Amino acid sequence: MRYTSLVAAALSTLTMLAAAPSQAADLKITVTGVASADGQVLVALYNSAETYQKKAFRVAGAPAVAGAITIEIKDVPPGDYAYSLFHDANGNGKLDSNVIGIPTEDYAFSNNAMGKFGPPAYEAARFTLPAAGATTSVNLR
Repeated sequence: MRYTSLVAAALSTLTMLAAAPSQAADLKITVTGVASADGQVLVALYNSAETYQKKAFRVAGAPAVAGAITIEIKDVPPGDYAYSLFHDANGNGKLDSNVIGIPTEDYAFSNNAMGKFGPPAYEAARFTLPAAGATTSVNLR
């Protein structure tokens, strides 16, 4: 009898946990300094230093609008992240660069972080996304 009530209590708890909504936040990124309405603005969101600039956790994009646009990434678990983005003006889906590797399309990183001779470190671009969500802004350069 006692075993039955323990199983029932455990199942009841599991049912409540399964029914509880998972915490997810929305991240809104306002991008300023968009030079033209050509192409699109693409963003890659990273969830660790190990995957930063290698494998995106989420990707998003929006058609470019001269001046400023907002890109929203929905249902992101709260935690630490960094993002990189660029204005893919020619619409080829990649950040174009010259023969020595310097980007020829405008780009930016979260926190407006800047690197020396390459992208900034994850720690410089890292920010915390709270459960309530967040709006950040970044300026293309």
